[in-house]
Amino acid sequence: MSSYKIAWLPGDGIGKEVLEATKIVLDSIHLSADYIQGDIGWDFWRTEGDALPQRTIDLLRESDAAMFGAITSKPAKAAEAELVPELQGEKRVYRSPIVRMRQVLDLYICQRPCKAYAGNPLNHDENVDIVVFRENTEDLYAGVEFFPVNSDVSEVLAEHSANFASFKDLPGDEYAISCKINTKKGCERIARAAFEYAVRNKRRKVTIVHKANVVRSTDGMFLEICREVAKDYPKIEVDDANIDAMCMWLLKNPLNYDVLVAPNLYGDIISDLCAQMVGGLGFGCSGNISQDMGVFEPTHGSAPKYAGQYKVNPIASILAAKMMLDWLGEEGYADAVESAVAEVIAEGKVRTYDMGGDATTLEMAHAIAAKL
Repeated sequence: MSSYKIAWLPGDGIGKEVLEATKIVLDSIHLSADYIQGDIGWDFWRTEGDALPQRTIDLLRESDAAMFGAITSKPAKAAEAELVPELQGEKRVYRSPIVRMRQVLDLYICQRPCKAYAGNPLNHDENVDIVVFRENTEDLYAGVEFFPVNSDVSEVLAEHSANFASFKDLPGDEYAISCKINTKKGCERIARAAFEYAVRNKRRKVTIVHKANVVRSTDGMFLEICREVAKDYPKIEVDDANIDAMCMWLLKNPLNYDVLVAPNLYGDIISDLCAQMVGGLGFGCSGNISQDMGVFEPTHGSAPKYAGQYKVNPIASILAAKMMLDWLGEEGYADAVESAVAEVIAEGKVRTYDMGGDATTLEMAHAIAAKL
């Protein structure tokens, strides 16, 4: 009998190819697991009107962990025409299934390690080793948006500030509103997750990323709560920086940073910046984590122009599987997979196009599997 039930969500485009490559590596370590296919992505929006069907949510709730590939998102106005004929005419708003998954399953931690491996020709600095903790369910990704804006909302804006009084006279389809929502609970638990990680992994410093000098209510609360949480971890150095300055200092002095903790949008931005410093999105992995569930993925998109060509780098997805193994408590397997990845990168014999080589997605996977 298998020890683990893993939900397997390839999604769209190259998501299917990088998960196929990841399965080659997982099979080589003989992890005792059943991999159960789940439906997610643009094809299911087009044919069913739902990019994250209820059956997939049920599968996730029944699973020990999940591997996710990538999804193709479309603008809402384009989505209606893409539906199959029998669904056209129904009012259906497309929403990112991965954002919805994070909220439905309360996957409030987005953990994104950005680690350079020796021999990667794309490294900014071979000593970069930064882990981003991004709050994953709130902030500007909360999904509370208005377009067109109804009169009730415009009245509230006008009452809130004289700066918005003129909005009452604008037609509702001439402006849009997205609400930035942070809660004390959300701020506290992502801060604690970052500090607990720093303690467990002998990290020296946590940097709080914000824009509290301008976004005073939400970011101000985030900064204040993070500072309060920091008092419980006196052995961990703590500092903070505005998101704009953070982007500059990360490029100038990346070795000054260790663990970063940020609200949702800022965490999304800086994790891509950090990923580029260690080779780009072909090396960027991510875990969406709650108390009892983890969904692991590469941070790149579905790259439709490359779909079916098996040319993209699968290392991000393979490192996401390494994160899954760590989360499951299979540290021995996780260390073996990471060592195999590092050895293949260091040798430089097998490289995909982004690294200047001509190896296919599956050739890279087989090269890594051969080291296990």
